[in-house]
Amino acid sequence: MHENKIGSRFVKWLLICVSILFIFLMLVLPLITVISEAFRSGWETYKQAVTDEYTIKAALLTVEATLFAVIINTIFGVFAAWTITKFHFKGKKLLTTLIDIPVTVSPIIAGLIYVLTFGRQSFLYPYLKELDIDIVFAIPGIVLATIFVTFPFISRELIPVLEAQGTDEEEAAALMGARGTTIFRRITFPHIKWAFLYGIVLCTARAMGEFGAVSVLSGHLRGKTNTLPLHVEILFNEFKYVPAFAVSSILVMMAIIILVIRSVVEYIGKKET
Repeated sequence: MHENKIGSRFVKWLLICVSILFIFLMLVLPLITVISEAFRSGWETYKQAVTDEYTIKAALLTVEATLFAVIINTIFGVFAAWTITKFHFKGKKLLTTLIDIPVTVSPIIAGLIYVLTFGRQSFLYPYLKELDIDIVFAIPGIVLATIFVTFPFISRELIPVLEAQGTDEEEAAALMGARGTTIFRRITFPHIKWAFLYGIVLCTARAMGEFGAVSVLSGHLRGKTNTLPLHVEILFNEFKYVPAFAVSSILVMMAIIILVIRSVVEYIGKKET
């Protein structure tokens, strides 16, 4: 019995040490490297890099694409999750499968798909040109790519919660004469609000860091279609390592803020339940 306790204690501490070592090597050490390299040449160099005209434009475009992606995917995510869990219809499994496609498709392939769909070789191009709408190598393409890669995050957070909730409360409210909007606002949403917020946080984090699909669609036009990750790549390829790490630190700080928000939302959600 005593040997079993010693063995289990050894296994426990071994797993803890391995986990800590893995987290340090894969997460903490790279973060320390980014911050230390960003400030290697001093505060003035760092300030100059993060306040550069192209950095500011890249940051604004990143925020713009993220806002569009979060708003559109939030609306779709709520509608899709509510439809899938509260109604019975043909094609439900197909809809569920289609929602998961962005997770299984490489972001670079997704970007290429949009180039083929809206580019010069597409049958849609003459109509878009006539309407003076640019998608490929323009901001709309960046937004579309960001929406695509973050498509499932909110709906996938809501679907399990809504399935666990069931439909009894909504059906009872409907029998009492409540409207659909009232049912959703007073009965459905209180059950899903923390999963809803959690999904928004995950969607935001994924949108800010997107590189592959955006890289294909952007054309790398500095000051016009470059997001922060693309701007970091350009600086790095130009051997401007300190500015590249300085701009990277902005993404790191954004990620830490989002991580803190996610942890707070998760903690409050678990505390209430």
